Amino acid sequence: MADPRMFPSGSNGPEDHAPGRRKYNPYQDLNMPYNYKNLYDLPTSPEFLFEEESAVQRRSWGENLTYYTGIGYLSGAVGGAALGLRDAAAGAEPGETAKIRANRLLNACGSSGRRYGNRLGVIGLMYAGMESGMVAARDQDDWINSVAAGLGTGALFRAANGPRSAAVAGAVGGVLAAAALAGKQLAKRYVQAI
Repeated sequence: MADPRMFPSGSNGPEDHAPGRRKYNPYQDLNMPYNYKNLYDLPTSPEFLFEEESAVQRRSWGENLTYYTGIGYLSGAVGGAALGLRDAAAGAEPGETAKIRANRLLNACGSSGRRYGNRLGVIGLMYAGMESGMVAARDQDDWINSVAAGLGTGALFRAANGPRSAAVAGAVGGVLAAAALAGKQLAKRYVQAI
């Protein structure tokens, strides 16, 4: 019988080792039980290098730009693909094969999805840029920045169609931005965090 001090707990005994040798255990001298749950117990709050950063409850301008552009493109692509699906179903003819119908469906969904996705992605890009510019110019982060960015985005997006179209689109953009902010505040107040 081998000496039990020669084989630390967790080893299978002398048959796994050469005589007089033991396996290396990197946790042997730490004098703490290593629990795998502690490895994955990570903080859920964001970590900041400076205290000033933790006081600001806002995304940076780069994160803001990426977020709004991505959300705009994704929602436009999905909505455009749904419209393309509707158009492909309406344009189907009775004598077509399944291969032709599938081709028509994919072409219509891809074309409409790309077109609407690009439009809404550009709108999101302009909105994020204007909102971040307003925050930097005013040195405040409040609802005025978002509504002004909505007004400016709508007006700039339709500026090539004339001043009347730009004014209407600006008003629509401002109203949509205000409605989104009001919805966000209502959701914070009445919807419980999951």
